[in-house]
Amino acid sequence: MTDVIDARGLMCPLPVLRLGKALRAVASGEVVTIWADDPIAVVDIPHFCAEAGHALMSQSDTGAHQIYVVRAK
Repeated sequence: MTDVIDARGLMCPLPVLRLGKALRAVASGEVVTIWADDPIAVVDIPHFCAEAGHALMSQSDTGAHQIYVVRAK
């Protein structure tokens, strides 16, 4: 199952907080996708994943927002 979080319009630290909450709610190995348009998310989300031990599987930019795909540790 893939959960999708729409964090567009939310500013730091809310996208990371929403991602952390979602990752705590899923089993190890499950995937969570987050959409964010906060410019700081390009730094915050990869850093959060590295610090918390989650795998940032992909990071892309649609122009209007970024898409991050994260696998829970």
